[in-house]
Amino acid sequence: MAKKKQKQQSSATPATVAATQAGVAFTTHFYEHDPAAASYGEEAAEALGLSPEQVFKTLVADVDGALTVAVVPVSASLDLKALAAAAGGKRAAMADPAAAERTTGYVRGGISPLGQRKRLPTVVDASAEGHDTVCVSAGRRGLEIELAPGDLVALTGATTAPIART
Repeated sequence: MAKKKQKQQSSATPATVAATQAGVAFTTHFYEHDPAAASYGEEAAEALGLSPEQVFKTLVADVDGALTVAVVPVSASLDLKALAAAAGGKRAAMADPAAAERTTGYVRGGISPLGQRKRLPTVVDASAEGHDTVCVSAGRRGLEIELAPGDLVALTGATTAPIART
């Protein structure tokens, strides 16, 4: 499949600013976002010609009443039971999208684990450690940030655990 044409635009978002301020090496990738896309993460992987196992989606869940960020490959789904256990809770459910947007400062489909308005507890799927670099949303639809998994974990204060289900 042909890659979608990449737009040239500013890559300055709270996510890229946070990575820059931390002195972390990263690359930004732009692609033309299709508003009709069924899956933002799969759209990003396809548009950028990357493996869906290397591109991670940012999901916001409610773990025992506390919003928690889960970062899992776009090729997988989130195991809510595993997330609850990794976050030290008993029950997890997907968060209300409006609450996720309000708390993180990002819009759905562009929520980044980096540079959130309010830093939330974060769990990154352990599979990230098997890649030299991973891509996550850079804070807007059509913009991804590629960085080392260790840097992602350090910048978000995350823990790693097997929270993805294929």
